[in-house]
Amino acid sequence: MKYFSVAEARQMRGLRLVLTAHLPGPWSESAKAIFNARNVPYVAVEQVAGGANEELCVWTGGIRNAPVAMLDDDPPTHGWLDLAMMAERLGSGPSLLPEQSADRALALGLSAEICAPHGFGWARRLLMFETSYGPKDMSEESPAHVRTMLLQYGFSDAAVTAARARLIDIMGTLAGRLRAQREQGSRYMIGDQPSTIDYHWACFSQMVAPLPVEHQPAMPEWLIDKYSDLDPAVAKALDPLLIEHRDFIYRNHIGLPLEF
Repeated sequence: MKYFSVAEARQMRGLRLVLTAHLPGPWSESAKAIFNARNVPYVAVEQVAGGANEELCVWTGGIRNAPVAMLDDDPPTHGWLDLAMMAERLGSGPSLLPEQSADRALALGLSAEICAPHGFGWARRLLMFETSYGPKDMSEESPAHVRTMLLQYGFSDAAVTAARARLIDIMGTLAGRLRAQREQGSRYMIGDQPSTIDYHWACFSQMVAPLPVEHQPAMPEWLIDKYSDLDPAVAKALDPLLIEHRDFIYRNHIGLPLEF
């Protein structure tokens, strides 16, 4: 995928979408998928995973994490909900938000369970930290960027235990939702067309079950190994229906192979 530098992007007009470059970061991938689904044109701007991203911080007023949307001279748009609403506002074609208020609230609520703090992505990262870090990494002797990341997520034994239960609960909720929808003759989480939650689950599911290599040839082997390393309780909770649904959304709505 072609990325522009921050310096190049600052000279442009229109929508510039800051994305984690050359890695399928779930927040970035879901933002891409939603803007694409809503037919919103953008250029991709490079954010380096784990990097200082100093130029990006200057441009965005201190935001160093992707995704961030910069539209003309407007303030930065950051966060899964604001990005989804921006895609709705700028886009065309079928909406990714159901028409009925109750269904709309359900779509956004389930998306929050995936994307928001203490949701699926947050919990999965804590479990990944468990296999890479320990109490010593929270000390002053640890590299500053590592310590900052662990503190941001509240890393501790208790937090990891809570994250495991949270991850299992969310997957159970989504699987139950899919089963209920199947009984109504629908292939989607809500109603009879894709909504935000279908895209968010598809992209975040990579954190527990990476797509086959042929569908994402640029995926680093170390990240495949990291995402595939599930403890027994989480692996047991990963209902095959969740992966079947993910594959359906990629094949029919997002598109394969992935470019990042």
